[in-house]
Amino acid sequence: VFSKIFSHEALESYLPKIQLVIKDTLRAWSSNPESINVYHETQKLTFRMAIRVLLGFRIPDEELGCLFEVYQQFVENVFSLPVDLPFSGYRRGIRARETLQKGLEKAIQEKLQNTQGKDYADALDILIESGKEHGKELTMQELKDGTLELIFAAYATTASASTSLIMQLLKHPRVLEKLREELRSKGILHNGCICEGSLRLDNINGLQYLDCVIKEVLRLFTPISGGYRTVLQTFELDGFQIPKGWSVMYSIRDTHDTAPVFKDVDVFDPDRFGQGRSEDKDGRFHYLPFGGGVRTCLGKHLAKLFLKALAIELASTSRFELATRTFPKITLVPVVHPVDGLKVKFFGLDSNQNEILTGTDAMLGATV
Repeated sequence: VFSKIFSHEALESYLPKIQLVIKDTLRAWSSNPESINVYHETQKLTFRMAIRVLLGFRIPDEELGCLFEVYQQFVENVFSLPVDLPFSGYRRGIRARETLQKGLEKAIQEKLQNTQGKDYADALDILIESGKEHGKELTMQELKDGTLELIFAAYATTASASTSLIMQLLKHPRVLEKLREELRSKGILHNGCICEGSLRLDNINGLQYLDCVIKEVLRLFTPISGGYRTVLQTFELDGFQIPKGWSVMYSIRDTHDTAPVFKDVDVFDPDRFGQGRSEDKDGRFHYLPFGGGVRTCLGKHLAKLFLKALAIELASTSRFELATRTFPKITLVPVVHPVDGLKVKFFGLDSNQNEILTGTDAMLGATV
């Protein structure tokens, strides 16, 4: 089922919807007279993408905002100690899950009743159809569980990587300008505007420098620390025997930090993935931001597509600057993110990459 949900054809159909969600979000960020908390806002963005694009729910913005707050409560308490006391995190998580399930059930029922105006098959449509193809109509509980799983997969790690992307573009303006140059050379960006019809999946996949930038963000700021595997056959590692059946954890970050193929591992350098160097070409498991082997992350192509679409919009239609004196420190728990969320001020741009004045600024300018 998930291979269909994240297939090339499915991604092609999601892309215009992803672009719309990102455009609307950047417009809102730019119209805010204050700086924004990037990590919190990218969480809202990835949640909205999951709800609007992957699941095709037509939830009003106000309800969507409430659902997001409930979802955050659920995620914040999902790993709490299972101590069922009235004011425990575990109890808060349970209550949030129950509220969330009610909201999702309402959205699913409305979706099943209203099939008009659909111009693409979203992930939930594919999930429902797959059940029918296998002669099994999915129950409401199975639909709610599948919906929650899709939101969870698209949410925290993508928000983390989106925040890291914005921070690195702020830290490295030359990288941002090189991105713009590639967009211009490929006919995607012209006179400060994204050319209509130019952002197709194949065109985006053909942007080599953009691919290098996203790869480097994920190498240096892998959202999660590692993964678990079950040992299929007893083996020996550095003189220690690891028995069959044991559960072992592999570290993605330590792998990236110690892999011999990467030079100057602490330096943000997208060109390390360029054709001239291709530092990741030797060895299957030196670079594994999405895990490796048969259990590699199924949503990796959607995540990379989202990050690329965000980078294109940032390079094309936004000017942004750090709103604090220094860049914040990074914490690794529960996923990689800046300790203060990363405070950034966004400015709208017109078609010639000039800053658009807000209504207040325009009036002040007129009185000078």
